[in-house]
Amino acid sequence: MGKTEKAVVDVLLDRYGRTFAREAGIKLADQPKPLYQLLVLATLLSARISAGVAVAGARELFEAGYGTPKAMREASRQDRVDALDRGHYVRYDERTSTMLGMGAELLLDRWKGDLRRLREEAGGDDRRIAALLTEFPGIGPTGADIFLREVQAVWPQVAPHLDQRVLEGAGKLGLPRQARPLAALAHSGDELARLSAALVRASRSRKTVDEVISAAH
Repeated sequence: MGKTEKAVVDVLLDRYGRTFAREAGIKLADQPKPLYQLLVLATLLSARISAGVAVAGARELFEAGYGTPKAMREASRQDRVDALDRGHYVRYDERTSTMLGMGAELLLDRWKGDLRRLREEAGGDDRRIAALLTEFPGIGPTGADIFLREVQAVWPQVAPHLDQRVLEGAGKLGLPRQARPLAALAHSGDELARLSAALVRASRSRKTVDEVISAAH
């Protein structure tokens, strides 16, 4: 890692290296409950809505007690809508409420509520995991990428998972636009997930790019 690259990475991690899972109050671990909560967050982030609103909607769902697939399934459609609305996730609230109920049902029926079983079925291969994730209502390729780039903090099998959004942010900051060289700039799976989140933020904001470059030089 060159001095300039190291400086950029250090600034990124310091100022923007907060995963979306952490923002949503998820204490990510290789356990059924936080993994399910990450799936919920990925579902919300998949809609054409700001990340801040999606995170707020996820926090409200979890604070209402719907942080497990069983609780999500047992909540009424209106209960889920009300929680989303409290997070100002109003544009897609009814559709998303329905999808969350259906997704919880699928997870319970097929994988006993445990996404680690899905990972095992896929043999730990990130592309096969992504394909299975897209079977959940509301999770397309973008949602699968969101889940995988965050879960690589606790699923070393899928690392490095650096999707086009991450690589786009890297390019804007003068960092490698190839997954392996970019991943080499992080020292752990957790740091790679944090770096990915920071690069997603950079990809969406010219102001963030300019700030990071200025601070790193």
